[in-house]
Amino acid sequence: MQNPCQASTGEELARVVSASPEELHTTLDKAREAYKAFRLVPAPRRGEVLRQIREEKADLGALVSLEMGKIRSEGAGEVQEIVDILDYGVGLSRMMNGRVVASERPGHSILEIPNPLGVVAVLSAFNFPVAVYGWNLALSFAAGNATIWKPSQTTPLCSIALTKIISEVLERNELPGVLAALVTGAKDVGSAIVESKSVDMVSFTGSEAVGRQVAKTVQSRFGKVLLELGGNNASIIMPDADLSLAVPAVFFGAVGTAGQRCTSTRRLYLHRTIAPEVLSRLETLYASVPPKIGDPLLENTLLGPLHNENAVQIYERALETHKAQHAEILTSSGRYTQLAEGNFVLPVIAVPKHADPGLAGSMWSTETFAPILSVAVFDELEQAIEWNNAVPQGLSSSLWTRDVRHIGQWLGPAGSDTGIVNVNVGTSGAEIGAAFGGNKSTGWGRESGGDAWKQYVRWSAATINFSDAAPLAQGVSFAP
Repeated sequence: MQNPCQASTGEELARVVSASPEELHTTLDKAREAYKAFRLVPAPRRGEVLRQIREEKADLGALVSLEMGKIRSEGAGEVQEIVDILDYGVGLSRMMNGRVVASERPGHSILEIPNPLGVVAVLSAFNFPVAVYGWNLALSFAAGNATIWKPSQTTPLCSIALTKIISEVLERNELPGVLAALVTGAKDVGSAIVESKSVDMVSFTGSEAVGRQVAKTVQSRFGKVLLELGGNNASIIMPDADLSLAVPAVFFGAVGTAGQRCTSTRRLYLHRTIAPEVLSRLETLYASVPPKIGDPLLENTLLGPLHNENAVQIYERALETHKAQHAEILTSSGRYTQLAEGNFVLPVIAVPKHADPGLAGSMWSTETFAPILSVAVFDELEQAIEWNNAVPQGLSSSLWTRDVRHIGQWLGPAGSDTGIVNVNVGTSGAEIGAAFGGNKSTGWGRESGGDAWKQYVRWSAATINFSDAAPLAQGVSFAP
């Protein structure tokens, strides 16, 4: 079956063949066989292969812009993210260590040992068509696993281009290409992967609704699952914040990638004393955007299109709901009609009538994957933190302040409950060195840096007795 592949501005670029059920199962079988040999390859040797992939950096950034819709600098930045995580994987291949645990029994040692897991499936989303796969592949490969990638149905060309680069490196190193397998297709292909007992771990990036089904299916067969789902991220600006830093960060967080990042800033909470000034500065920045809306491949473009027509409809429905609930719209809104083709919209600042995310039908608790920023005013930090935590999602958040007491409160047990908790840094954008992921309905698990690699291995606790006695633990005596 062939599926049309469109550019972010609507033109048909190619037709891509979907994997048949037979092809998918053949790929999974071959991935399992490849893993059985690859798990015996020393980890530093795996890292050397990752280094070679890193050296094959190609100009994928333009393809990301063409197919997904990111502006050129963001497309290039996404490719750089792959380079960075491959560098990380090279170093990690020499540092995936277990540990020695003290035993209570004389002449005994306990070892915690990581070993390769098996076959890891990566189901990625359209908004980061190559980077999220890179996060998973680098760690999975360094750990000694085979990886199978099912990309978004709407960004197959990016995945094909990246897989071609990887497969050529694997071939040079006399390794089977199926260690980094690719299958394209629609929902049925993804479902078959999730259901397969040949897949030991599923890393899924996508909507909360689909993620819930993925989790149930994988856990029902006792597989491992890593979920990166919705993000409904808030920035809080205190009276002592440096607005020259905070306002541009909120602007990028809300408008960058046309609001189509998991970490995009969707909620803004302003202290009452600085709210008028912040909104004035933001309105000025938003007014500068329309002349720079256009083809994402052009260097002077600041805002590219939404990914497809469905995304535009989500934007329009959210805008209609805001208006129906009597929100004040501070900016121009709706489709950008100056361009005849493409899914271009105007970024919006909305001030809902009510600020409580717990109210029935409140837009505050809904993630809208589009450039719509909702704003509320608060008087005390505790109130803003309560609002920050009151939504189902828990991915990213940021606090703008220079007061160390506020920072301590924000980072502590009564502070933000998101997986990413920033101070004087926006919600959007993350470096690969730290683990990436969220809490609550954003899902559980971590990708990229930190201790995320520990999810891609199986762990064994091994007790070794090198004494001449065999005592039981806890002082238990069991003698006839």
